[in-house]
Amino acid sequence: MAKQISQQTFDEVVRENMMEFDMDAEEAVIDAVQQFESQGINLSIIVKDPTLYGSGNNGSPQEHPVIAAIKIVSNCLENPEISFSSLKDYLSVIQKECEIDLARRCLAGGNGAYPVLLKLMVSYQENIDMLSSVLSSFCALVNGQPDLITSEGIDMLVFLLKRYKDNPEPLVLIVRAIRLNCVKHESNRQVFIQKNLIISLTDSLKEHKAEPSLIKEICICLRALTLDDDVRVPFGKAHENAKSIVTEGDALRAMLQLCEEHENNISVLAEIFLTLACLAVRDEFCKETMDRGGVKLIMKAFNGGIKDKGIVRQALIVLKALAGNDEVKVEIAKLGGIELIVLALNTHQNNAQISEAACRVLTAVTLRNLNNSKLVMDCYGHQHIVQAMKLHSSEVNVQKYACMALRNLVTRNKENSAAILSLGAECLINDALTSHKGVEDEAKAVLRDLGCKVELKELWKGTGQTLAYD
Repeated sequence: MAKQISQQTFDEVVRENMMEFDMDAEEAVIDAVQQFESQGINLSIIVKDPTLYGSGNNGSPQEHPVIAAIKIVSNCLENPEISFSSLKDYLSVIQKECEIDLARRCLAGGNGAYPVLLKLMVSYQENIDMLSSVLSSFCALVNGQPDLITSEGIDMLVFLLKRYKDNPEPLVLIVRAIRLNCVKHESNRQVFIQKNLIISLTDSLKEHKAEPSLIKEICICLRALTLDDDVRVPFGKAHENAKSIVTEGDALRAMLQLCEEHENNISVLAEIFLTLACLAVRDEFCKETMDRGGVKLIMKAFNGGIKDKGIVRQALIVLKALAGNDEVKVEIAKLGGIELIVLALNTHQNNAQISEAACRVLTAVTLRNLNNSKLVMDCYGHQHIVQAMKLHSSEVNVQKYACMALRNLVTRNKENSAAILSLGAECLINDALTSHKGVEDEAKAVLRDLGCKVELKELWKGTGQTLAYD
């Protein structure tokens, strides 16, 4: 783990460079950065702004704007005569500084920004205008710093979520604040969930159907609950949380209704599709989505936005998740989904992310399904898969999932091998095998099924001897 230093230590070295070596501020900062990085010091949370070191005061660093603003806001708590406009101005300074980078957020967090903003949140909980300013600054502060929040802060956000459940304006910021404190922090996630966060979010989703900003924020927050991203915890509860969102919050029905109501709003549909993909963690959830008409809605949006990279990618992601269910695979083919996926792969052939997503979903829909494999071949899907391998030879995931898709096309349809090999697939697969270590298993598997020469490793060889028991 990389070593770290304090902001004070860094400032002292910069000041020393300026005083003893007659460097200007910019030179002194560059030299200090080089010194510390050569020693393996991680400077990601250090503010390295030359304008903070004035030459007229022997290089002593000026008080950083975010620290000065925190002190003034803190004093405002003791001075009820301060005007709202002045307080909002200083909150804006905190927000803008924290939005610049993680270093400034850490600096603010280390100088008491969190308790000050929490006190303001409590003091102005009934004043929507001021509360919105406080929440905006709070969100900027805790972005990437979920460890700052305390049990009092969690209770306050949960209270505000219920207090303003009918008011979408502050609700967007409240949900965002909760979400930022859940990312990469399993403990915070579990505490919020224990306080009925899932029910509160899904209820708001149902109540505010005409509020695109709030719908998108709630979708992002729900996805944050399905993450397993806290390296400090050996096992998270991502699967259990996704299950609770579907079973307790009835989120599938709510989201599919929103798909119908916002069928022309691509940004809303994209967030809903991503969220549906995160919730399709069980076979029955995939089938329920299909039974409620979800696959039809997705295909309609996919077809209508075929030229939009965003909606195409999100549609491919959710179709891949749902295609884990065999009945959904049949439904996708029935609705013309195979042809549409191949069309997307062709239309956006220069986009690596879409190429990867398309190969993933083609792999899923052709798994154990001979008819779908035939449909892919009939609409020349194999040609576009091979073309994706040519265009994105440096993208390991494109190569990996293209190999998997090609393999599914020939595993139970050996007659397809000739058509695929005639496109130069063998050479491309061998190139991927040589260039990308992470593609070894997939590349060798498809080469074997295509009938090509491939060297397979014998991982275990029996000795012919009986086992000895103690």
